[in-house]
Amino acid sequence: MKAYHDYKKNVLFRAILLFIIVFVTACSSTKYIEDYQSIVKRVEIDSVPKSLHEEAFNYIQKDIRPTSKLGVNVLIYNMFNTKDGRYKTNNVKPLGTPPPILDSTLVEISRNQIEKYLMSKGYFNAKVKSDIKVKNKRAEVFFKADTGSAFSVNKIIYEIPDPKIKELYLSQKAAYSHLREGRRYDDDSLAYERDQVYLMMKQKGYFNFSRPYIKFTVDSNLNASKANITMIIDNPVDKPRHLQYNLGEMNIIIAPNSDGFPDSIKMNPRIYKGVRFTDLSGKFRRNPITRYNFLQPGQQYDIGNENLTYDRLYELNVFKNVKIEYNKPNDSAGTVDPVIHLIPQKLMSNRIEGEVPFNGGTVGFTLSNTYTNNNLFRGAEKFEFQIKGGLQAWLGQGNVFSEIYQRDFSVSTNLSVPRLMIPFMRSKPNRGGMPHTIFSASYVYALQKDFFQRKVILTSVAYEFRETKSKFHTVTPLNFEYRFGGLLFDQFDSTNVNFPIIRDNLVNLLLLERKNVTLGIKYAYTLNAEKLLTNGSFIYFRGDLDLAGNMLQGVSKLFHTKVDSLGSSTIFGVPFNQYVRPEIDLRWYKGLGGDKQFVARINAGIGYAYGNSKVTGIPFEKLFYAGGSSGVRAWQARTLGPGNYNRGIAITDPNQRKILYGFDQIGDLHIEANLEYRYKLLNKFFGAKLKGAIFLDAGNIWNVSSGSPATRFDLKSLGKQIAIGTGTGFRYDVQYFVFRFDVGLKLKDPQFTGSDQWVIGKFLTGGKAFRAAYDAANSPDSYRFIQYNFGIGMPF
Repeated sequence: MKAYHDYKKNVLFRAILLFIIVFVTACSSTKYIEDYQSIVKRVEIDSVPKSLHEEAFNYIQKDIRPTSKLGVNVLIYNMFNTKDGRYKTNNVKPLGTPPPILDSTLVEISRNQIEKYLMSKGYFNAKVKSDIKVKNKRAEVFFKADTGSAFSVNKIIYEIPDPKIKELYLSQKAAYSHLREGRRYDDDSLAYERDQVYLMMKQKGYFNFSRPYIKFTVDSNLNASKANITMIIDNPVDKPRHLQYNLGEMNIIIAPNSDGFPDSIKMNPRIYKGVRFTDLSGKFRRNPITRYNFLQPGQQYDIGNENLTYDRLYELNVFKNVKIEYNKPNDSAGTVDPVIHLIPQKLMSNRIEGEVPFNGGTVGFTLSNTYTNNNLFRGAEKFEFQIKGGLQAWLGQGNVFSEIYQRDFSVSTNLSVPRLMIPFMRSKPNRGGMPHTIFSASYVYALQKDFFQRKVILTSVAYEFRETKSKFHTVTPLNFEYRFGGLLFDQFDSTNVNFPIIRDNLVNLLLLERKNVTLGIKYAYTLNAEKLLTNGSFIYFRGDLDLAGNMLQGVSKLFHTKVDSLGSSTIFGVPFNQYVRPEIDLRWYKGLGGDKQFVARINAGIGYAYGNSKVTGIPFEKLFYAGGSSGVRAWQARTLGPGNYNRGIAITDPNQRKILYGFDQIGDLHIEANLEYRYKLLNKFFGAKLKGAIFLDAGNIWNVSSGSPATRFDLKSLGKQIAIGTGTGFRYDVQYFVFRFDVGLKLKDPQFTGSDQWVIGKFLTGGKAFRAAYDAANSPDSYRFIQYNFGIGMPF
């Protein structure tokens, strides 16, 4: 046995060594280039101020920048773009990145660009030298800078002949200007000043103003490394001043279809409140469109209102093209007439989607059909109607169709109106973003074989609006939910062999069987959601509050309604839920340059039942679960927790474990934390970017007011009840969608005790025997150290 073991180790060592040799050889690009060529392996910039070093490096031409140490991009390029020991010159496939081949011309361009960059930052006397060293077809490129002294701004002189503009500029500049005496000279400060002055002028009615009117001259012929700057805002040619404009007659014209406008247009002869609305398509009402036109007749021209009009009309999601032009009437000086051209997009669509969830010993499918109309009542109202159904079955238990254990079916409808429809109030357009009133209704049916069936009717009215670009609110003043169904067995039958298990779970079982009504309100606040697709640094926050039952409790006390057998008050004979359920999602995104980003996240929520639901608890659908592709990814969804819960110990009968699958692992409290590092693997991978991720997840769910001690939250036992997993993943970014594949590995599993919780040790040594013992004791459940997750979009 010993000799056999050594033989295995020897073979494994040789295999690993062979893989390393092949990998390194494949990564080596020097064998594919000509004898006179070299691969750039190192580039350094010396004697550049630390604050400018990173940006100075960006001026080095990309084709001579060394690749990463791992060289995966070059490896893939070499695999697909070499032939007969040389790089291909034609039929080059866009996979990976070619190696950086030394080019002295690009080195000289880089040197010159770095020198110019240093001058633009105030080092007017800067000189940069380059040096190239080559050995064994490997090149090193060095840039050394002699920056000299940095020049500072000595004095700012203003030459603005138009007194009105000079007064306007001097009164506003303190709010935005980066150009100040005593600061180091910087070309970027001048460019920023030019952009801010241009924007200010366009906001104050100067329709014809353009950037070339703004000029700067720099006098650096002073002592002590100082420079004088003269700012010039010229007047128009042959005119004594710049002219301000007001808005005249407003025209809004909608094309007949998505093909665009015809050669001749018959305008609407009627002008209402200064706006002529011409709809050549006949598919739009006037008010819903003009409501988001911020270019009002009689007002002073303001480019900010123009941009706001662009944004809101696009956000209506019914126009594929929005164009704003201005006409100047011959008989009116200082007036421009706005004309908005709108080309409608396709307004109706039908989408069929399907998926095949495959996890552990189960397989299933989900199929849905969604009909969408983006202009139902000719006012950009978005209507959706969806039918969805799915099945889930056990694998390896015989015929798949005979082992279907779960069926789901739902019908839902949703109507989104682009304004706030508040009774007795007339809402005004918000400059922060497009508001919506959303009416929704749905019916959901769920069946778990030999266990329960559940039916839910949901209806709600919600308001969505932006306070600012980053602050988003959702208020749901009416949220109605009616749940009914029943168990598919007699829970009071003491002759049932599973009666002890049923008795221990009676509270949850009654929760499934019981008819109940929920009437409440919801509120959600989101910060910085628009930044989630960026690689920058920011804080993201989402807070949700679900509050139900207080109004019905007041009605019940006022009219002294009946009380059921569990002591709960009823409305029309049906008990109502009373609970509060807050949840937060807090994330810190840290950009590390390029496509690299670090994310830290904590997600926590709790459901607390009181008053009329103190005995029965919160609704089953409001409980939390752990695991899954956006949670602790080393666990399949609904297979983690609560607390130290172990299904094999808690449910000894395999049939009951099978029936209760996905039901018994839910809780009132949820705490989860994630750390994730994201980076780019390949810039070109079959036409898209391939990105990678390394993550560490931790968390669990707990019971708070019910359940066995092992499942209940205890601060002293928190360390023993936390699950920990790690893993890596790939993100295939095709611009509009991100296809995600994550591989999670369990490190610490709280269903075990003591040192056995650190299952990573079992995975490394003795994993097969451990899994066999677990599977035998927990059938039909099986233990998986590794969990695969497929998804669309980022996990968070």
